[in-house]
Amino acid sequence: MTLSITIHPFRDSETESLVSLFTESVHTLATTEYTAEQRAAWAPTDPDMDGWRQRFQECQTLVAEEEGIPLGFISFEPDGHIDLLYTAPDAARQGVASALLGEAVRQLSASGSRTFYTEASLIAAPFFKRHGFEVIEEQRVFRGGVGFRRYLMRKESA
Repeated sequence: MTLSITIHPFRDSETESLVSLFTESVHTLATTEYTAEQRAAWAPTDPDMDGWRQRFQECQTLVAEEEGIPLGFISFEPDGHIDLLYTAPDAARQGVASALLGEAVRQLSASGSRTFYTEASLIAAPFFKRHGFEVIEEQRVFRGGVGFRRYLMRKESA
């Protein structure tokens, strides 16, 4: 199945659907690397919508959709920081994340960024490696008192 996606800037009205996509993504796609306790701390089932709305507005956020259905999103900052990159479980490994990352890097490069970095989960790290990012260091972070491993990763553009 080939997806026909379009990418557009985040709209405030999409907050709830994107948070739902995020929560479903974490609880479905991260089961091999993170425990149920870790997933619940990372993506609570009772999310703070005001906090999410603010987070989306503080970053540049792009949404990938097909026929009005969100399939993924990416949030990034002017300094090259890729803050969030998630796809719907049904759209995983179908090019959605690659298209979103490509568009974010294109926009960041056009505004002068030459270094891109992210804090990648154990699930996302192989994706970022395939896109030229290198592990800088392993990190241990805490959400709601629960510890997680992730990787600080960076890519220098040519």
